Amino acid sequence: MEQGRAREQARAPYTSAASSSATTPPSVPPVRMPEQARGNQPCAEPAGAEPVRGEHTHSEPPAPRVVVQRHSVRGQILDALRAALVDGELLPGQVYSAPVLGARFGVSATPVREAMQQLAIEGAVEVVPNRGFRVAERGPQELAELAEVRALIEVPVMLRLARTVEQARWAALRPLAEATVAAAAVGDRASYAESDRAFHRAVLTLAGNEQLVRVADDLHRRSQWPLENNPATRRADLLADAAEHTALLDALIAQDLAVVQSLVREHFAGADR
Repeated sequence: MEQGRAREQARAPYTSAASSSATTPPSVPPVRMPEQARGNQPCAEPAGAEPVRGEHTHSEPPAPRVVVQRHSVRGQILDALRAALVDGELLPGQVYSAPVLGARFGVSATPVREAMQQLAIEGAVEVVPNRGFRVAERGPQELAELAEVRALIEVPVMLRLARTVEQARWAALRPLAEATVAAAAVGDRASYAESDRAFHRAVLTLAGNEQLVRVADDLHRRSQWPLENNPATRRADLLADAAEHTALLDALIAQDLAVVQSLVREHFAGADR
């Protein structure tokens, strides 16, 4: 459960640069962003404030709060773009320009471009010079490879934890497993992606290895991007995956190691569907 209201406010229908005009305003209400976050307003010093000795006191406006706000806007846009990838609103192979997407969000192109550059680092999009960013096209082979690597990392850890972690700690993860079921039931792919990763992160966190959690979460996120010929995950697949979460947790609480081993292996075997 990593994103909440900020992502829901930021999400909006998407149009590719090839089929949309950058000069046409979007038909959906733009996301409201603080004026300081857009860099339009300087930060004023509190009334009566005295300059600190040695500080440059000419007419330059102080900058730190503007930088913090900009980072906040970039984070919101990044969350929204990630959700759009999972939902299939950003289509594989399509090129999207930062100015057009910025108009949709009611912000300048800069935070959109920064967020897209982060997605490029993650491999979700690729830079197209003078045009924008193209959503990566992935085939079943790449998805199968990601599932295999995730299984090699996570399965041994989960089996070890099944033997060592006490029942009460597994029971505390029940709300996370139930959140995946709730998101799958309504077909909310973006919410499901978040709750799915939250559940797996919580399980792996019990191993006490922060680097393991980071690597596994990055692989997990990549596995959630849409395929080129199947932009959106089917609701039936979400329901099946969520059911495996709850069944696995039940087996862990019951300390039924045979069932745990079977479910964990089946879960990753089906991760490439």
